[in-house]
Amino acid sequence: MLETGVKAPDFTLPDQDGELKTLSQYRGQKVVLYFYPKDNTAGCTKQACAFGELYPDFLEKGAVVLGVSKDSVASHKKFHEKYAMPFTLLSDVDKEVIMAYDVWKEKVNYGKRTFGVVRTTYLIDEEGVIIKAFSNVKAAENPAQMLKTLSE
Repeated sequence: MLETGVKAPDFTLPDQDGELKTLSQYRGQKVVLYFYPKDNTAGCTKQACAFGELYPDFLEKGAVVLGVSKDSVASHKKFHEKYAMPFTLLSDVDKEVIMAYDVWKEKVNYGKRTFGVVRTTYLIDEEGVIIKAFSNVKAAENPAQMLKTLSE
């Protein structure tokens, strides 16, 4: 996980519609950048839907929400449409951004060691600096946690 106080690595990734997005295009706004393991899984769906429900509150506080996983643009499009998400999902199939943000880690599941995305959320300020970082977040609680953090 990256530390607070450092410049967030910029990136260019396709969104759910295949349009390229960069972190720098959100300068002047706070960015909630969350990394999640996989579209359409129980935890990831809870997290995404909760961000969707609270999205007007994030906008009110001058923040946008960007979700990142290694799923394809096509997978993101289906996930995005199925749950009518009001925010952007970014596809990082090559894991370049996932690696840059240090969220690709070894996991142990039922005694089996694998590598995958550790659910992590960053709050990035208007200048592109990481001001908060949360690792191993609880999917359903993370959106409210981030909204509270924005209010502090």
